[in-house]
Amino acid sequence: MVSVKEALKEIQRGTVEILLEAELEERLKEGKPLRVKLGFDPTAPDIHLGHTVILNKLRQFQELGHQILFLIGDFTAMIGDPTGKNITRQPLTREVVLENAKTYEAQAFKILDPDRTDIMANSTWMDKLSAADLIRLTATQTVARMLERDDFDKRYAANQPIAIHEFLYPLLQGYDSVAMKADVELGGTDQKFNLLAGRELQKHHGQRPQIVLTMPLLEGLDGVKKMSKSLDNYIGITDEPNDMFGKVMSISDELMWRYFELLSFRPIREIDQFRKEVDAGKNPRDVKFALSEEIVARFHDRKAAELAKTQFIERFRNHALPTNLEEQELATAAGALGIAHLLKGAGLVNSTSDAIRMIKQGAVRIDGERVEDQQLNIPVGESRLYQVGKRRFAKIKVVSE
Repeated sequence: MVSVKEALKEIQRGTVEILLEAELEERLKEGKPLRVKLGFDPTAPDIHLGHTVILNKLRQFQELGHQILFLIGDFTAMIGDPTGKNITRQPLTREVVLENAKTYEAQAFKILDPDRTDIMANSTWMDKLSAADLIRLTATQTVARMLERDDFDKRYAANQPIAIHEFLYPLLQGYDSVAMKADVELGGTDQKFNLLAGRELQKHHGQRPQIVLTMPLLEGLDGVKKMSKSLDNYIGITDEPNDMFGKVMSISDELMWRYFELLSFRPIREIDQFRKEVDAGKNPRDVKFALSEEIVARFHDRKAAELAKTQFIERFRNHALPTNLEEQELATAAGALGIAHLLKGAGLVNSTSDAIRMIKQGAVRIDGERVEDQQLNIPVGESRLYQVGKRRFAKIKVVSE
């Protein structure tokens, strides 16, 4: 069992701010499992490594013996979190939210221990609020306080509309903490206002106010902008092992330490030892291998991670193309299949326009030879090795329908 000092150091790891740290230390000293809350509004179905920064912190709390309250915001998602938005966000239907929530749960449990995680939905208590209850809730805040939020303040100053229901969002998120009796709530740095609303509402209802813990936004593969699918600088947790391994290996040596801090489950002392070894002359690539293997094993398995490492070394150290890929078949009613459609059908790109863009960039190869013709047709019967970028490979045979 770890000491309070050790537990506090582990919780502090990678965090931006803890409000209030003295209160957290006091509750840890009490020796009771804390109720640690994280709310997700499932507005989209997929999770990338940037999302897992907070999930990793929840896992650390679990390892320290605390209970996780994983909140699916099926009610609040229908309102839409205005955080960071300069326009009113379009609400989602309950059906879309619930469908996304199923995917969120399955992906979250790749990190969290299901036995120490309570899945909750805020419709459980929100649907029971009467109009009178809602009015009493709004009476706990002022318009002036709401306009202290940076995004609301900017929109108001720019004469951009702010819908009344957007003011409700931080209040409802705060009320979740009341209903759940949360001891700690986690969120990104952009969620600070909403998290503090929970503290205030808990005080109003006679509860001990929750400790607020904010986490940073993870930089993407470029090391500059936050990880985002729209910026194509992300690592999806459902990426194939080879692709995932290669993406981690592609980050800069400096960014590697940031990823260790926010994504790795290794003890701090082990990461500190890695730093010392690199400072003493060890190749950072070898340390990055350890990070890449850990992440691939987490979302796939240890065998997949080891194979991805072996194939990475074969491709990039020995400049060899993979030879053990299982052949896929793509069917066409014509006598040939266009290269853009083939790459999309093989899952090597997201769309035909993406395929054309990659060809223009010189990032597409067939059997190691660069493709320059965007209109290239692959005849029926040909079996070739296709490559997009440095890490995506597929062996494809074009066949007749």
